[in-house]
Amino acid sequence: MIQDISPHMLRNQYDPSARPEPGDFVLLFDGSQLLLGRGGWFPRLEELGEGSYTYLFTVDKTRYFLAEPPKAIPEGFAFRDVKQLRREQELPKEQIFAALTGKHLADWYRDTRFCGRCGVRMIHSPTERARKCPACGCTAYPRIMPAVIVGVKNKDRLLITRYREGFSHNALIAGFTEIGETAEETVAREVMEETGLRVKNIRYYKSQPWGIANDLLLGFFCQLDGDDTIRMDERELKYAQWVPREQIQLQPDDFSLTNEMMARFKTGAEK
Repeated sequence: MIQDISPHMLRNQYDPSARPEPGDFVLLFDGSQLLLGRGGWFPRLEELGEGSYTYLFTVDKTRYFLAEPPKAIPEGFAFRDVKQLRREQELPKEQIFAALTGKHLADWYRDTRFCGRCGVRMIHSPTERARKCPACGCTAYPRIMPAVIVGVKNKDRLLITRYREGFSHNALIAGFTEIGETAEETVAREVMEETGLRVKNIRYYKSQPWGIANDLLLGFFCQLDGDDTIRMDERELKYAQWVPREQIQLQPDDFSLTNEMMARFKTGAEK
């Protein structure tokens, strides 16, 4: 999966004393667009020059900083959609993971410039990864949205879906956890809402950070409970079918929890 970068290691501890130095990587986002050079490399500090930089994390011994957009883009660099990193895989996997994790933090920093309680400009906490309001004391921590990925089993068949928009390859039932809901309740609700099916024996499998959407994905397997007639929500999905394990078509890369779960069922590791 995208976070499986061994022997490389992400060190995401906050370091308020970190200051950028030549050789450090810089992540500069404009919405979903990331500044990249020809061949897909990240700019380094010396290529962007003076500006406003926020320490993000370290991968192995390479430090990553978030930059505010400069007045001019250096020659040889251009903005590209961060999702292209997954599709084209020009960069090493640990750098793709760094970019997606950096986007998660960049979105949070962008959205917490001002206090949501009183509107005053927020400042960095001197002790932890948090934004603090100097007027009312409100503290905002990085937002992580839990969502479920669901492998619904029906004997030797798995419920395979495709989204109405966006990602065009095979997927599983997925959805965000609502307030007041357990993850297991999310599983049952999302399966019912998207396909009209009931499930039982809900069992947690594995989790995955997914910085593209600021998620923490929680994978579950479960079994069909009763009638297997699919009543697909056409607003969410364009495809939902029971697919025999030997006919399951996997995604074109090994980045996602969804693909690992489909592969596990396809090979018989998940009965």
